[in-house]
Amino acid sequence: MKQGSGQAIFTAECSHSFHFHCIASNVKHGNQVCPVCRAKWKEIPLSGSSLAPIQGRVTPSPINWPQNDALMAVVHRLPLPHPRRDLNRRHIVPLYQASEPGIFNDDESLNHQHAISERSTCTKSTEDTDAVQAMEIKTYPEVSSAPRSNTYSNFTVLVHLKATAAAASAAKKQNLTRNQASFTQISSTPRAPVDLVTVLDVSGSMAGTKLALLKRAMGFVIQNLGTNDRLSVIAFSSTARRLFPLCKMTDSGRQQALQAVNSLVANGGTNIAEGLRKGAKIMEDRKEKNPVASIILLSDGQDNYTVGGPGNDQPQPNYHLLLPTSISGRDNSGFQIPVHAFGFGADHDASSMHSISEISGGTFSFIETEAVLQDAFAQCIGGLLSVVIQELQVAIECIQPDLGLVSLKAGSYPSRLMADRRKGVIDVGDLYADEERDFLVSVNVPATSSNETSLIKVKCVYKDPLTQETSTLESDEVKVERPEIARQVVMSLEVDRQRNRLQAAEAMAHARTAAEKGDLAGAVFILENCRKMLSETVSAKSHDRLCVALDAELKEMQERMASRHVYEASGRAYILSGLSSHSWQRATARGDSTDSSSLVQAYQTPSMVEMLTRSQAMLLGSPSGQRLLQPLLSYRSQPSPR
Repeated sequence: MKQGSGQAIFTAECSHSFHFHCIASNVKHGNQVCPVCRAKWKEIPLSGSSLAPIQGRVTPSPINWPQNDALMAVVHRLPLPHPRRDLNRRHIVPLYQASEPGIFNDDESLNHQHAISERSTCTKSTEDTDAVQAMEIKTYPEVSSAPRSNTYSNFTVLVHLKATAAAASAAKKQNLTRNQASFTQISSTPRAPVDLVTVLDVSGSMAGTKLALLKRAMGFVIQNLGTNDRLSVIAFSSTARRLFPLCKMTDSGRQQALQAVNSLVANGGTNIAEGLRKGAKIMEDRKEKNPVASIILLSDGQDNYTVGGPGNDQPQPNYHLLLPTSISGRDNSGFQIPVHAFGFGADHDASSMHSISEISGGTFSFIETEAVLQDAFAQCIGGLLSVVIQELQVAIECIQPDLGLVSLKAGSYPSRLMADRRKGVIDVGDLYADEERDFLVSVNVPATSSNETSLIKVKCVYKDPLTQETSTLESDEVKVERPEIARQVVMSLEVDRQRNRLQAAEAMAHARTAAEKGDLAGAVFILENCRKMLSETVSAKSHDRLCVALDAELKEMQERMASRHVYEASGRAYILSGLSSHSWQRATARGDSTDSSSLVQAYQTPSMVEMLTRSQAMLLGSPSGQRLLQPLLSYRSQPSPR
């Protein structure tokens, strides 16, 4: 016990501190469980007549909570910082500082899931009579007819893909029925379980509100992972340490995870590379693997050991150095885990965080307003917990021998054209339930004497993450009519809106390049020109929602380039997060994008929206959370320039 502001303070063995008279009242009524982390206490404060609770004070007792309510209550009660409390707790030694093993192969067993992941894969195709496809393919030529005497050097076809959640669920149920003996135990797991490693910055700059909000956000993640999902946490500052091995989020696993996260204290420098090295090592050394794996990285600062440390005087930082070779794919092992990076506040290194996510195949989110951190995490795990397609590869092939592919516009997805230009491939990877992908394929179309021209066909090969079955889906042939006399044709709205998306993303990239060279006026001019061009398109004139959102985003970027100070504080990060979102066609958090009233909500899926709703409802249900909903920092505030 120690003195604190004139009142006796009891510090439990789990490191949480309480007013003595409050906690003694709890113990007096038979509760020997920490109200914060639910750890069972062996040493308890002595109770006596002098320890009666203060009249009028109601001390909540968690002893009768149902388990899920208890976890939610724990999250609600994660402490917000108090100046005196922070001073009093500085001497507390964090938990889980035991020596780490040389190999992180101590992950908790998956039991029945391991049998699934190691099953020999089988293959289905659209020819299977009972196949229920988890994907759909649609194609849209830019126009439905083209005069037969005309030659087109750059005719565009839109390939639209969607992961259909309902069909995926039906397919899983069907497969479970056929294989009842093998899959009885997973009938309660309709989605693919996840291995998640969170790599969290606990450097000195995270002290106070930031660390409290990080603990709250991690509490939300822990609460919403399923019992077959596994979590491990890496905390890094000047060095990095693993708080606990990959363990399943059962009741005991959640308690351990909450206790570990709540033990974190902030101090030291920022060694992002070491944090990622240990995060990657956990994934590499696993004895068993869940079907889905991902790393979440959060930092509010700049790496001052690997890229920004002494001896690194390169004019252009090499951000590849921050990533282990296994994550970056430089070792050609085929092992790659996406890192979803979250830049926290005005002083984080947006360029490095964006590069880390881009190299690894993850997304970059900008947490500008501190209170949005939990929502940003919620949106991310809403996607990760809904993966229905893996290892998706899209093949586009010309049908007629005199046709050739000109280009594949696929954003950040790796794509390649064969030497004869008759076939192209796009490596898409994972898709969340209800996620869509749009790729523009350009074809050269010669003149002809026939009434129609068959252009291309599309084939998708993908794996079901839960059953490990490989499926193949083929589209119908894409054809255009070839009339002898030209008709009045209407541009495809679908093709036009995707052209707009790509042109907006290109303008964002060019504006960012100009801004980095110091030409903010030129950057603003690029964005303004793009807005004017978009306003004259077919889809904009039809008030297409995507066009409205693109215009709002471009306008926001212009405002964030009002001065060098504003650009450094928020403009760079906002643009990079937008580029990440559009290049992967996946939702990222930036500005007010997680707010239901925001125009900038591109690529959100129903699973993401559902998780966001949970997060916001939880905050609204917490008195301290209501205070957090007031913006703590806007881009118009005056953070210290980097």
